[in-house]
Amino acid sequence: MHVTLVHVHCKAEFVDAFVQATRINHENSIREPGNLRFDVLRDHQDVNRFYLYEVYRTEADAKHHKQTPHYLVWRDTVEKMMAEPRRGIPYVGIFPEV
Repeated sequence: MHVTLVHVHCKAEFVDAFVQATRINHENSIREPGNLRFDVLRDHQDVNRFYLYEVYRTEADAKHHKQTPHYLVWRDTVEKMMAEPRRGIPYVGIFPEV
């Protein structure tokens, strides 16, 4: 499994718009072939920080995600909302086994 944990620090004035744009991305991403999970988390102590937990069957599936129309719209929409550049950290999923 190919896992990416994306760290997002959003500007406070854009939090609601970020959540709305990310909901649309989430709803489309979970329908992609090869997608196993796409969770959106909000930091309990800092409500301007979010984490996207993305799990794809293969690295190729994850790369395909970044070419989809919904991802490209999300990327361009939220870019101005970031307090700092988002960081995606890749992992290899071990359990559960798929």
